Amino acid sequence: MGDSGLRYDVMVEAALRGVMRDALTHAARHGLPGAHHFYLSFRTGHPGVQLDDALKARFPDEMTIVLQHQFWDLKVEQDGFAVTLSFSNAPQRLVVPFAAVTAFNDPSVNFGLQFQSLAERTANKPTADAAPGSHGTPKPAPEAQRENQRENQRENQREPKTAKAGQGQVTPLPKPAAPAAGGEKVVALDSFRKK
Repeated sequence: MGDSGLRYDVMVEAALRGVMRDALTHAARHGLPGAHHFYLSFRTGHPGVQLDDALKARFPDEMTIVLQHQFWDLKVEQDGFAVTLSFSNAPQRLVVPFAAVTAFNDPSVNFGLQFQSLAERTANKPTADAAPGSHGTPKPAPEAQRENQRENQRENQREPKTAKAGQGQVTPLPKPAAPAAGGEKVVALDSFRKK
């Protein structure tokens, strides 16, 4: 990336967010085909996020919504989406900018995307005194990486803590596991970065 001004990491993330926008646009126009359903995790404190104060108090940092059987009035714009879900048998309108979304998953086809915030991208930006090709942060030893992957997989295999709210579901954001052979396809920006 260097001083060229070309931020490929930002370009790739914008393209991946476009995949999420296209999937939501299809669902808004045609409904969800077959067993498709979406888990969308987002930062509740991000500028532009609009949700009920009780939900904001319950999930002050992040929350996950599920678009599956009962959601209404899904509207998708260039920079975000709005949807009505039922929480405790009361309809609630949520407005979520795409920049607030941290993860998008369609478990029916084992597809997932993870996104970084601008602060996370800046933290991962190479420093001036870093070795060429590095990100300025030391890599964990291979055994430590494998242990982190095993821990993430164990965490994801546990039953998620889901608070049912009518037909809408709210789930604390799980830590993504490293994909196992033949497992869920999760695309993260780090996979496009030069190591």
